[in-house]
Amino acid sequence: MSVGTGEGEEEETMSEINVVPLTDVMLVLLIIFLIAVPVVIQTVEVNLPSVRLLPTTTKPENVSLSIRAADDGTCEVFWGMTPVSSNEMLTRAVQHIEDEIERFGGAENMTEDDLPEVHIRGDVNTPWRCIGGPIFVMQQAGFTRVGFISEPAPGQGIQRL
Repeated sequence: MSVGTGEGEEEETMSEINVVPLTDVMLVLLIIFLIAVPVVIQTVEVNLPSVRLLPTTTKPENVSLSIRAADDGTCEVFWGMTPVSSNEMLTRAVQHIEDEIERFGGAENMTEDDLPEVHIRGDVNTPWRCIGGPIFVMQQAGFTRVGFISEPAPGQGIQRL
């Protein structure tokens, strides 16, 4: 080890930082967190649906329901343009399914693709209880396919399969 005498040498302060130890510590922490994060985050494995906008194929036998919340907090459901109550909706839905089965000559002559669908248009401010009730009623009547009509985000096109 040498000791400076001060003769002929100017004393300057060292203003540079040695970043090698800092880099080593940061890399070690990065590796630790990369290993530890999957262990800490535990979730149930599920297959999430991929969201795609598909064009709606409108068939004359499909049922179109429009749902909105009224000013007094009640739910308004429209079958086409006609307002309906839950009992009326169930009666009309059962009759609609029976008419379709009769048109095909019996349920044994139909496939799942032949069954009519329900298309629901719900106002953005409508509470879920107003949407969930009609879905349940239509499923009780025998409709197996219930879809929601939505407006795509601006600039988002329709993806074709």
